[in-house]
Parts: sequence; C-alpha cells; structure tokens
Amino acid sequence: MLWLVLFTLQALCSSVAHAMQHYPAAWGHYDVCKSQIYTEEGLAWDYMACQPEATDMTQYLRVALDPPNITCGDPPETYCALENPYMCNNECDATTEELAHPPELMFDFEGRNPTTFWQSTSWKKYPKPLQVNITLSWNKTIELTDDIILTFESGRPEQMVLEKSLDYGRTWTPYQFYATDCLDAFTMEPKTVNDLTQRTLLDIICTEDYSRGYVWKNDKTVRFEIKDRFAVFAGPRLHNMASLYGQLDTTKNLRDFFTITDLRIRLLKPATGATMVDENNLSRYFYAISDIKVQGRCKCNLHANSCVFDKGKLGCECEHNTTGPDCSRCKRHYHGRAWSVGSYLPIPKGTANICVPSNHGPVHRANASSLGVANRNQARVCDNAMLRCQNGGTCHHHQRCHCSPGFTGVLCERARCQGPGECDDQLSGRASFHHPPISRQLTLTLVVLPLLIVSLC
Repeated sequence: MLWLVLFTLQALCSSVAHAMQHYPAAWGHYDVCKSQIYTEEGLAWDYMACQPEATDMTQYLRVALDPPNITCGDPPETYCALENPYMCNNECDATTEELAHPPELMFDFEGRNPTTFWQSTSWKKYPKPLQVNITLSWNKTIELTDDIILTFESGRPEQMVLEKSLDYGRTWTPYQFYATDCLDAFTMEPKTVNDLTQRTLLDIICTEDYSRGYVWKNDKTVRFEIKDRFAVFAGPRLHNMASLYGQLDTTKNLRDFFTITDLRIRLLKPATGATMVDENNLSRYFYAISDIKVQGRCKCNLHANSCVFDKGKLGCECEHNTTGPDCSRCKRHYHGRAWSVGSYLPIPKGTANICVPSNHGPVHRANASSLGVANRNQARVCDNAMLRCQNGGTCHHHQRCHCSPGFTGVLCERARCQGPGECDDQLSGRASFHHPPISRQLTLTLVVLPLLIVSLC
C-alpha cells in the first residue's frame, strides 16, 4: 500500500513541477491575492499584491461623438475612393442596416466580410476643417497593458491627437500627436517611441509614422505604443519586469501615465493623398474606423484579482479588507493603520499592505513557510457553521482558531502534549479528545493535502 501512495505522490509532484514551469510568467500578472500557509498556530492566510487579468476593455466602454451629427447617412450620401476619384459607388444610409455606419461598429467583431466600420460625413464644407472628437469612457480607472490600436477603413488621418483623462473627462492631456508634417501641424520635431529614454519616457511626442496618405489595406493602423514604453525599463522582450515594477512602485507619474478613465481621439484632418485638396470631388475625404483595440485592466490598487461589470458599471472585487470602486480605502472597522496601495515588490508576490482591524497594530506572523496553494474563492479557515473551532476554541477573523489551553491544531482538534506519556498516547491514537465530524475531516483533508503535496515536492 505504501508503494502505491509513494507512486501517487511522485506523479502529483511531477504534475506540480510541470505546472510550476509556467509560474514565472504568471507571477508577473500578480493574479493571486492570498495563499494558505502553515504556522505554529495552524493554517492561516498569507496575503499578496494582486490585480485583475488584462482584457479587451472596449467591451465595457461608452462612446460619444462631437459633433453628434457627424456620422454619415442622414441624409444618405455617396462616397468616392481616395485613390480613384471616379469610383464613387460607396453609399451611406442611416435608415438601411446594410448601408449604415454607426459608432458601435468600431468595436464589433472583426473578420467579417464585408468589413463593418464607422464613417463620418464627407468634407462637404471645405475649407472649413473636418474635425471629429471620439470619446471613449469607462466610468472607472483603467491601467493600459498593451498598445492602443486604431484601424482605419479610410486613409489614415493627416493630423490627429490622442488625449487622455484621469478625472472622468473633466480635464484632458495629450498622449501623442500624429501628422504627416509635425512641424507644420503642431510646431513639434518628429520623433518615434524608439527615441525615448528612461529620462524622457513621459515626454509627449509627435510622430509621422502613422499619418502618410493612402496606404494599402493591411497597413492602415495607428498605434500608441505601450509595450515599447514598457521595454524602456523592462528590456526589448520585457524580460526584466522587476525593473519596470520597481519604477511603477516608486514613480507615481509613471503609474499615472499608463492610467486613464477616458480616451479622446481628435481627428483634425482626413487623408487627402496629395498636397492639394480636390475641391471638385470632396466626397473623397472622410474618416472611417473599422476597429479600436484598448487592452488593459481595472485599476484596483493591487488589492483585487477580479473586476466585475454589473448594471453597466465596472468595479473591483476588493480583498485585503479594502473597499471602493478602486479598492482605494479600508473597510469599516479596518482602520488600524492608514490605507496604502499594494506594492509589486518584492517579486514575485509583492506586498499586500492589507488593512488591519481598528485598535490593532500591524499584523505580525510567526515564522511561516508558504505552501503555495492559491485560493481565489476566499475559503475560510473557520466560521460559525461548517468549520467550527473545536474543544472551546474561538474563530479569529475567519483566519485561525484560538484554542483553549490543552488543545492545538487548525481547528483545535488535537490535545496538546503535556508530557512524554500524553505524547505517546497521542501518537498511538489513544489521545483523549473529540474528533471533528467526518464532514469536517474531509474539509480539512481537501485543504491540507494539496499543501502537503506541494511541500513534499
């Protein structure tokens, strides 16, 4: 029988070792808020910094256009191709589903044929500027994790500004300028993100890389490069995330640079494909966007590993005794020390900086060795129902049982050794104490056995 147990443990160890090969990458995501550890007092929680997984944030936004009547189709209009002014067979009609191009088509599923896209009215009022503001709002603080990508169905704009807000659209600051001629459009020297250094990373630049005239369909994207900025600290393949996390921890301006509540795309001049505008064929000039990608995560101040979308609103599912949409304050009765954002450091677990009960000092633990089992469902070590502390013990904050004198164990289920005789009795199975019910023993086994396996491996 023993060989069977050992064989099973060996197989489980092999599986755990294989899974652990992927942990370094997962560690960088900080997706676990706490794990269970074994201390001298029994099973307890070890808290870690955590954040939600990155996802496509366009599924949660609201979009607004200014002017509001800038979308084509009312009245119906026929458009000509930029590259061929005599090919005028594209029609926009808001009253016909197949011919309408409303704003929500900037965020629908791509890959369909024909392509779906939003489209503006044409430049009928030239030489008055054809300008459009597209505002994306989340009503929640968002941390960007990948490049912002705009895919144009029309030619890419010859002048454009990407702006951000950190206060829900009350104030705006530029993220980046785009132009075919940066000096002429914005009196700025043209640069690329590759020109930036650690010292100049937060500089606002104007780039000419994404504003050429008509280009082929597979090269109609405009980017705001997030990962290239990460690479300034983390290296070309983001292999040194410790350096980036260290900077994010210690430099608030850097954290804020990648944090938004709203984005605004200011389209200032459409593609013309030439130095002069053909005033006899203004239906060639317009904006059309087929896709917008914004990859990011809810900002939860490293106090939550999930964010929910409920009743049209995003909110962090806060842990570490924190609360609020961004987990930016301590829960009631947990003001034992001032609230603090979690820390990415030390890698790989960071520092949770949990809120502690009022009238209590900082939490100190005895020498504890983490057994590495994550619990994302906030299972409790003890409560007042299924996992009641035994032998007169009391449950403390659902984290550990405070045992009566003479008893020990996770649920105070074992008699404490008082002398050689009692220890011998306990080891031989003759100790005189009440065993927990079978259902509770099973619960303990399900909690402790995985910990034991990882420890043995």
